[in-house]
Amino acid sequence: MDIRLDGKAALVTGGSRGIGLAIASRLAEAGADIMIVSRKAEVLADAAQKLSGFGTRVEWRAAHVADATQASTCVEDAVETFGRLDILVNNAATNPYFGNIMDIDERGATKTVEVNQQAVLTWSRLSWHAWMKDNGGCVLNMSSVGGLEVEPAIGWYNVTKAAIVHLTKQMAYEMSPGVRVNALAPGLVKTDFARILWDGPHGDKIAAGLPLKRLGDPDDIAKSALFLVSDAASWITGSVLVVDGGALIMPGGGIN
Repeated sequence: MDIRLDGKAALVTGGSRGIGLAIASRLAEAGADIMIVSRKAEVLADAAQKLSGFGTRVEWRAAHVADATQASTCVEDAVETFGRLDILVNNAATNPYFGNIMDIDERGATKTVEVNQQAVLTWSRLSWHAWMKDNGGCVLNMSSVGGLEVEPAIGWYNVTKAAIVHLTKQMAYEMSPGVRVNALAPGLVKTDFARILWDGPHGDKIAAGLPLKRLGDPDDIAKSALFLVSDAASWITGSVLVVDGGALIMPGGGIN
């Protein structure tokens, strides 16, 4: 299936590296104009240079996704620049704490919710009012297999990802029929963000225990993202697609 997004415009938060950059690359390759957003201008500029090779328009904005004012500016800029905003990918995330949730400090807990959960609502609401309410579109949220199970050390991060599962369903209900809303739940993907979980012999052990015998790479997630935001998925909304190499069918599940 040759999936095309010609004539469409997409905004990807956390789009300067890892899964976000891989998604932006797939969307640009399929013909979409792209705006990527993250905090560091120099990293964004490098990412935009990579995306420019696909021949579509590429813009970038440095912003903190949890800042509603900066989010509003980015969404307004996307609509003004491209004349539309068909696709929003809520990919940005943080995990400032590693350990039991009974020991997390209030600042770390709040920051994780603001970025991983509240920002998804903020960017979606802004995109809805700026374009999608009257013109339709697609929203893709990034959950995690961790939001579907219990595991040690990254429990609070997983709580926010579990919230995304329900938020996706609620948004899909409220934004229908013009806007489809779905989520991806990746397993352990080899990104810098998740390096603590996969780097070294521990990662090799996890990979050996998976049915498909390898960890994910960002493009595994990007290919699924392209499908869900395209017309090929035109009758899919409110769904959470697990992309984890089979981790959740194994006793004990997987780690993300």
